[in-house]
Parts: sequence; structure tokens; C-alpha cells
Amino acid sequence: MSTVLIIEDDSLIAELERDYLEAAGFDVVVELNGDSGLRQALAGTYDAVVLDVMLPGRSGFDICREVRRELNIPVIMVTAKKEDVDKIRGLGLGADDYLVKPFSPAELVARVKAHIQIHERLLDQKKERLPRSMNIRNLTIYPEERRVFSNGKELSLTNKEFELLMFLAENPNIVFSKDTIFDRIWGMDAAGNTATVTVHINRLREKVEEDPSNPKLIETVWGAGYRFRIE
Repeated sequence: MSTVLIIEDDSLIAELERDYLEAAGFDVVVELNGDSGLRQALAGTYDAVVLDVMLPGRSGFDICREVRRELNIPVIMVTAKKEDVDKIRGLGLGADDYLVKPFSPAELVARVKAHIQIHERLLDQKKERLPRSMNIRNLTIYPEERRVFSNGKELSLTNKEFELLMFLAENPNIVFSKDTIFDRIWGMDAAGNTATVTVHINRLREKVEEDPSNPKLIETVWGAGYRFRIE
């Protein structure tokens, strides 16, 4: 059974959405505050999030940005605003769909079902494309399990370190600028700057390089950026 998180400060609307989703066979959790809603989203295991834009504590746009950084689940945003700029902003932050109040609860249920099904199909297709393992010099990477071994010893990588390693390993011998790496891993709307890339590259080298002071895998190309060298 799929579980949906509703983050909505209007308790009447939240109860209506919950009733329709539960009637359709979903388990539902409701949060009425933006801060607690974000904590619940990141701590729980949900198949979709129904997210209001205007929330106390933290806006739906902020929550969408944070959820999209950490999780790969459908996000359906709902709002009383009708301006196209809000819809464009929400979709630009990674929302999968956008509903303007008032809307039919039955339509919400239909969209939640559709996006969960699409998401599951895409995950299945991605799993079929992923190699069982990638063997590069002293490293063995298991993309599906998100595990990395160096000379047979498992490494402890953060989520961003793993994403950075996978991005570079899947594009070997190509030089990427700090701006490009930041955009691909953190996103254009992420807080921070390209110094974040340098910090994560150094941390990653400490874990994957046999001699971090003389890196052989993740090379610095002065004035250009970094490349993952496998030759």
C-alpha cells in the first residue's frame, strides 16, 4: 500500500484530501506546518507528497527544493494562487505537478495515482539500465545499492559524495567546470557556490584515492575543472 504525506496548513482541506486518498486505498500522514512537514518528509518513507505552497514555518517552495535534493518521489504542489510564475517556479524546483485551489479531490487522487505509477515505471527502467557494478582501478561501485568499495573495503559516502562520484564515473575523461558540477549535483537554485564543489572533491579524494595528495582518479585540470580519469 502506498503512503502519501500531505503538508497543508488548512486542516479542513487536509482532512478532505486525506479522506479521498484513504478511500482510494492510500495510507496518509498529515502535517500542518512547513518545518514539521519537511522533517517528516525527510525522515519517513513516502511514495508521494502533496504540498501546499503557503505554509507557516517554511514555504512549499523551500520544502520542494529540500525534498528534491534528498529524495526521488513525486511532489504535487497545491496553491490558491493562479499566477503562472508560481507554477513555473514550483515545476522548476522539481515539482511533478501543480493544482490550483479549489480543485476536485477526485482529480487530486487521480494525479497522485498517475505520478506514483510513472515514478515506479521510471525506477524500474533505471534499474534495468544500471550496471550491476562498475570496476574502476581500485574502486568497485554498485549504483543500485549506492555502495562503494576501495580494494575490497566499503567506503562511507554521504549522499552528495556518492552522487558526485557517480556523475564523474559515468562521464570518464571529460573535464567539467566547477559551475557545471555544482549545477548538475546541487541544482541552479541551491544555496551555496562553487566552493562547495572544491570541498566535496577534496572529501571524496580522501576516501577513494590511494594517495589523496597525488590523486590519480579525480584529477584537477587547472583553469578548467575536474575529470575522472580511467586511462
